[in-house]
Amino acid sequence: MGNDQVAMATPRTAAGVIFTDAQARILMVHPTYKDYWDIPGGYVEPGESPREAALREVHEELGLSVVLGKMLAVDWAPSEAEGDKLLFLFAGPELPQDVTFEFSDGEIDETRYVPVDELPQYTIERLAHRLRSALAGNVVYLEHGEPVSTP
Repeated sequence: MGNDQVAMATPRTAAGVIFTDAQARILMVHPTYKDYWDIPGGYVEPGESPREAALREVHEELGLSVVLGKMLAVDWAPSEAEGDKLLFLFAGPELPQDVTFEFSDGEIDETRYVPVDELPQYTIERLAHRLRSALAGNVVYLEHGEPVSTP
């Protein structure tokens, strides 16, 4: 092969879960280390699938063991500061109204169900776009949180 190796993308991979309630509001979590709200999830560890990471993160952040629904979206999200990311979004089950969360790892300090049209008041624009796109219906491939049309 020699010294002419081709540079390859090495994106960080993350996975999250979208939980909605009977009013179609999205469960948002407030991470103690961010200045905006997010959904349950996080980075995929070596040897772990995005689905396994999503389940692990929900357990670590909320103290819940759940069964995931279908994959809702994959988003390619480049970041000059952190490099490219591939973000997988899965559907979570509707949780009972009386569910209690355990914030055992200290990363989350509050949860709240947020109407989709209020997402921009809670989170960054890119994540609000990603969540709206993921909930639009069919499994979707996104770039920068927006669906990419195919000819």
